[in-house]
Amino acid sequence: MGSDVKRVWNSLELDTEQRLKSVAHLVKEGKVVAAEDAVALLEGVIRPGDKVCIEGDNQKQADFLAECLCQVDPEKVYDLHMVQSVVSLSTHLDVFEKGVAKKLDYSFSGPQAGRLAEFVRDGKLQLGAIHTYLELFARYFGDLVPRVALVVGYQADKKGNLYTGFNTEETPMIAEAVAFKQGIVVAQVNEVVDELPRVDIPADWVDFVVEAPKPFYIEPLFTRDPGLITDVQVLMAMMALKGVYAEYGVQSLNHGIGFATAAIELLLPTYGEELDLKGKVCSYFALNPHPTLIPAIESGFVKSIHSFGGELGMEKYVQARSDVFFIGPDGTMRSNRANCQVAGLYAMDMFIGGTLQIDKYGNSSTATANRIAGFGGAPNMGCDAKGRRHSSGAWLKCGQEYTVQQGEIGPALTRGKKLVVQMVETFGEKMVPAFVEELDAFKLQENANLDIPPVMIYSDDLTHIITEEGIAYMNRCANLQEKMAAIRAVAGYTEIGLQENPNETKALREKGVVKTPQDLGIDVSKANRSMLAAKNVRDLVEWSGGLYNPPARFRNW
Repeated sequence: MGSDVKRVWNSLELDTEQRLKSVAHLVKEGKVVAAEDAVALLEGVIRPGDKVCIEGDNQKQADFLAECLCQVDPEKVYDLHMVQSVVSLSTHLDVFEKGVAKKLDYSFSGPQAGRLAEFVRDGKLQLGAIHTYLELFARYFGDLVPRVALVVGYQADKKGNLYTGFNTEETPMIAEAVAFKQGIVVAQVNEVVDELPRVDIPADWVDFVVEAPKPFYIEPLFTRDPGLITDVQVLMAMMALKGVYAEYGVQSLNHGIGFATAAIELLLPTYGEELDLKGKVCSYFALNPHPTLIPAIESGFVKSIHSFGGELGMEKYVQARSDVFFIGPDGTMRSNRANCQVAGLYAMDMFIGGTLQIDKYGNSSTATANRIAGFGGAPNMGCDAKGRRHSSGAWLKCGQEYTVQQGEIGPALTRGKKLVVQMVETFGEKMVPAFVEELDAFKLQENANLDIPPVMIYSDDLTHIITEEGIAYMNRCANLQEKMAAIRAVAGYTEIGLQENPNETKALREKGVVKTPQDLGIDVSKANRSMLAAKNVRDLVEWSGGLYNPPARFRNW
């Protein structure tokens, strides 16, 4: 019985001990390694072929450790499999150009999307998959456990305890996956101190601390200047408030980061008040601290916000509104990307955001043929969580209208449906049509040699499309043919919209499947920027009582 060969059951632990021993001479005190020794540290703890995670959230970045990884000797460290949620810095791709890394699994690439597509096309990088955030985090506990993690925080003590503060984001998720699978965690911090405001990551999850030469890079990704919101976006926001928010009584929701949803936030204290919506909609949010939400918070619309991450300039405002935001015992917010994604998936009744393209069936994507941008958390926010078992008014009403569901589960059962809303102008920048016969995602699938086209939101999850032409209530459609007709009715002068049949549209309007501004009783002449509670960033500062401190790029006074 059994083999004569004795199996080793703690090989990972033994391997880690060996790696740690090889760099013990670099540790100065406690777990602190000097910045000038960081490259040698990485060459000592990383082995060829390792899975390595560089923390790069939407905003805060382990930028110094990313630079150090680019400087390791490719004769010593090579063929790494990078597993990280965001590829936003040039160094994140430089490691592939230098031969240090070989394969990438990720979620969102933003400004590096074009270069990433070039690398894939030129064979410099093997692309695993484009994930949602939660999906990638889940694989950290499955087949993509990082062997080494390079994380980032504001402060650390010499024992290795970390303070991640306002921008905790995904540090706990990464550190736990690695530390409890016998991996190695290296933390970059802004400073090493004797006493932390609070402990976000305990010292026994962290192996090394490096004080970076300068504070980590952070991007104000969720700030939208009200001065750039257009009259058309105001009209769409008015339709959203009256035709969706009010009609379904949406109390819990997630907003995307576009100007259209910023317009909705700035209309709550004006048009929302006019519609008597306070207390009836928008009480609970899962989103970052959007500055454009300040007037709605100050007007008493918002009860609670949990955040994926922080936002530059919002620190003092958030700290002073502890009834609304999740504040730690030290007085600062603790964001958490994984927890907020779970809230967005299961606890929110609606996701509303923008996209670049919608096809004739209602599938949408932000992918283009030459940019591998990824989707971040949108597919999780914008899907109907089949595991949901609690009910709410908005969820039930949307489900009751989704009659197709009865054909799948039988007429006796009551089940709701999450509202998934796409707001898009029929033509985007440079008059590029938003409605297309076929998504660019198919070209990208071919260019990047992907198994499936990168669709952001599938048609069977999408419940509403809002354009300047009107609202298509996709959840009220009896079948795919009716969905396609509803899409044509709101697609304007795009190639899809020009296929509209006026008689078909008339019938859909009579059924309430399509509603124009006129059908909603909206006075289009009122749809202009005068409706916004704040017209510019300076107004937001005034609404905040001076607590909001916008980054310099948003100040023009």
